[in-house]
Amino acid sequence: MGSSLVLLGSAAGDDSVAGIGNRPLTAVLPQERTTAAGRFISEPGHDEAGDKVVWVDYEAALAMHRVKVIDPKERRFERLATDSIEDKRISNGCINVPIAFFDSVVEPELGRSRAIVYVLPEIKPIQLVFPEAYRWAFP
Repeated sequence: MGSSLVLLGSAAGDDSVAGIGNRPLTAVLPQERTTAAGRFISEPGHDEAGDKVVWVDYEAALAMHRVKVIDPKERRFERLATDSIEDKRISNGCINVPIAFFDSVVEPELGRSRAIVYVLPEIKPIQLVFPEAYRWAFP
């Protein structure tokens, strides 16, 4: 369907902190801003500002949405355009995608009904995050 560079949580990690979805962003510590890995049943929705998002894990407040300028000093659009992995670590944990990619791929495919979304791990071995798939692929 498509592929794109994305912005991810500013902290490395494969798990969401327990209860993080119930806290205001101002109470989320820098080391807690991870993008969780796993298999999720997503659902379309809206954020607090009313913008369309795809909730990857609603309870953990993990969404896929258009990249937004929150603080111009963060240079999110510029960071998104580079090939540098370090530049991609800037979000509070959400998956930020280019506006055109959200509008042409994410919204039409994931923004209409529930869907399955896979987020690959960066630290944990893949067989720990997806044990069934790993056993199927490597019997």
